[in-house]
Amino acid sequence: MANTSEFGESLPSLQNYAITASALKLASLGLIICVGLAGNGALSLLVLKDTTLHKAPYYFLLDLCLADVLRSAVCLPFVMASVQRGSSWAGSVLCCKLVAFLSVLFCFHVAFLLFCVSVTRYMAIAHHRFYSKRMTLCTSLAMICAVWTLSLAMAFPPVFDVGTYKFIREEEQCIFEHRYIKANDTLGFMLMLAVIVSTTHVVYMKMLCFVYDHRKMKPAQLVPAISQNWTFHGPGATGQAAANWIAGFGRGPIPPTLVGIRQASHNGAARRLLVFDEFKMEKRIGKMYYMITLSFLVLWAPYLIACYARIFVKGAALPQVYLTAAVWMTFVQAGANPIISLLFNKELRVRLRACFPWCLQTHTPMEPYCVI
Repeated sequence: MANTSEFGESLPSLQNYAITASALKLASLGLIICVGLAGNGALSLLVLKDTTLHKAPYYFLLDLCLADVLRSAVCLPFVMASVQRGSSWAGSVLCCKLVAFLSVLFCFHVAFLLFCVSVTRYMAIAHHRFYSKRMTLCTSLAMICAVWTLSLAMAFPPVFDVGTYKFIREEEQCIFEHRYIKANDTLGFMLMLAVIVSTTHVVYMKMLCFVYDHRKMKPAQLVPAISQNWTFHGPGATGQAAANWIAGFGRGPIPPTLVGIRQASHNGAARRLLVFDEFKMEKRIGKMYYMITLSFLVLWAPYLIACYARIFVKGAALPQVYLTAAVWMTFVQAGANPIISLLFNKELRVRLRACFPWCLQTHTPMEPYCVI
């Protein structure tokens, strides 16, 4: 009788725990969907509206934001529906396969796109002249189309049961069914994802080494020039004349050291060289994309570990709390990118203030620049 009473008392506590867990899941999913739709939508509108952001890095960011908007609007509501139904799928098998296909498609799309962006960031730092000439709108669109094609190639085979798309009750979503390696063939897909993310970080490490090596270069030694009626002679005459010409004091033709360097003027202000500012801007954009890549790795790593455990360890039983947290971290990635982009890119914040002045009361004007 004592055991019966204890069991009867534990039943309501389990029910209360399940209700609380479901409420937390629904609240967190609702927040992720709202942030994903609002943040990515606002960032997409900013890139489309502001012509100063019509450059290759922001074309890639626009594509990334649109993919996250689609994921937040199409895939995550089905997860909310399954949570509301007590971790069960009420739709058809075909609908489940379609949702799983889209989820895997968006995952591989982010991975492939971040890899392409890492290559372009390295080119922008190490080979800026080649990058500025070749990285046009058409080139960006071609790379985006290639990324979507590769993502389709990775996500489409399981539709024909090469691997399996089905509803996983423990994860409360339609996704790959990761079983033991001898009973499943999804190992290739998981290895491809791991290789892409690892290679992306290798490219960023190479870019970091390039920047560090060039920091150690010995700076040029400036020799003072002798001035006489604004004409210069002596060892430093060429450099001094160029400096005065840039500052607006020089007259006559462009000094030989500045031939081929394009200038930018704004409302009759003094002419300046912005090569160093361009380099700082490229570094800033590279930092932003690296943080997006790092967040993708951090948010997906626990789920990837769980997948590999089920593939390589026969009968692996993972704690439900860990698996749920790992799955929900992958959902967070849909709303994290716009926050990271605004935190680590000053140019985006400045343009956000300029295009949407109602967001912030003050804004800083942005000087135009020209790329050689």
